[in-house]
Amino acid sequence: MTMLLSRRTFAATASLLPLACTNPVNALGTAPTPSGPRPANPINPLVRQRADTQIFRHDDGFYYMMGSVPEYDRLALRRAKTIAGLATAQERVLWRHQASGPMSGFLWAPELHLVDGRWIVYFAAGPSGGGEDVFRIRTFAVVCDGPDPITGNWSVLGQFQTPWDSFNLDSTIFTHRGVRYFSWAQREPGIDTNSNIYIAPMKDALTLAGAPARLTVPTLPWEVRGYKVNEGPAFIVKNGRLFMSYSASATDARYCLGLLSVDETANIMDPRAWTKWQQPVFATCRETSVYGPGHNSFTVDEQGNDILVYHGRDYEAIEGDPLYNPDRHTRVQRLYFGVDGNPDFGVPVGNGPLPERFAPAVRQGENLVLDGTRLKVGSGPIAQSQFRSWPAEDGSVQLSPIMEPDQCLIAAADGSVALAPRAAAGAASGADRFRREATKAGAVRFVSQAFAGKALAHFSDNVSLAGAADPASAWFPD
Repeated sequence: MTMLLSRRTFAATASLLPLACTNPVNALGTAPTPSGPRPANPINPLVRQRADTQIFRHDDGFYYMMGSVPEYDRLALRRAKTIAGLATAQERVLWRHQASGPMSGFLWAPELHLVDGRWIVYFAAGPSGGGEDVFRIRTFAVVCDGPDPITGNWSVLGQFQTPWDSFNLDSTIFTHRGVRYFSWAQREPGIDTNSNIYIAPMKDALTLAGAPARLTVPTLPWEVRGYKVNEGPAFIVKNGRLFMSYSASATDARYCLGLLSVDETANIMDPRAWTKWQQPVFATCRETSVYGPGHNSFTVDEQGNDILVYHGRDYEAIEGDPLYNPDRHTRVQRLYFGVDGNPDFGVPVGNGPLPERFAPAVRQGENLVLDGTRLKVGSGPIAQSQFRSWPAEDGSVQLSPIMEPDQCLIAAADGSVALAPRAAAGAASGADRFRREATKAGAVRFVSQAFAGKALAHFSDNVSLAGAADPASAWFPD
């Protein structure tokens, strides 16, 4: 969470924050469960007005979620058996900011971790009251007195001891090759930035075991837009490499993700061993209407697929300071990896059911792709090969490319398939609707509602209708 307010406006605008809350907390310290049916699959935004989101799957089979609330006044936890279930899960308030002192102001970017058998939440906090002291943002921890973080009692453990007594926040923990590391963002004396990112091995829950390594300093043009910021580190190991994503620039539409990587067998405390991507890997996408995606974490879905968790807004223009805008919503989507072993974040996929990619069952290494305005089977960027299934009451779906959200696939009497506005009915009734049916070995087919016995298929690189039993009509979803 980047500091985006002036000393003069901090105290004045803080008093207005409760007006932004749309999910009030009752006297028992829990938020009312939202009404409506629980979705079978995640729908974006997963949880509205939750920023800086951490979601992880614990070995008890539950997903746990924490994030900054618009009022920045409390630490709230959700859990559910599925990612989709987090959308409607009851929220337990673990702890509230204090009446005075160093933890009486804003609480930012909480993360839940199990450290030496104890549940601990790390978070950033500062004092209230205005003046210079409100910028004394430091990292603190609260600890649970029992094995269940939802039902246990929480109390202050203390302040985490960072190397310098300066602005720091966005702390996380990861274990690599048997060593537990702490990673955080901090303003280092003598470096003219808002924050850089550091790692160090941990001695205990509040203490480092050694001097930190400075992994990244904001110097690239896309890292210094509005503010010189590297913050929000998150780690994932894949394909023999350790990757660290991070957030950069101001928290408006310029906010974005960068990436560092290192061989998993290297000395990760040596900054020279890390490679820094020279371009952002995840940024605002106007085609999908997601602005300022950032402060991510990683988890896996119920099938074990890698999932990217992040926040972003539905619109670009913000009235006033972005810090007080409540509409950074928690979002999730698949994280893919390329043939080179590196993550391909694609673009923020936009609102609605999570999209999928569809590969011909009889052809490997290719996908259904939107190539300009033409549908084809072949290769293309991740974003061009992601299609969202919009359900209808009769069980059929419209297939819509995420980069053209107002368009969908429509079949014609001659068997051709093209894009047309989702509001259009087509030349034949049901021409824009397909019934998804499971086939053998995990494949699916999309049977036309308008043309009996025909299904979405491929011939060479073309997309058209074919007999529903034709092997060319089978697709592997991913």
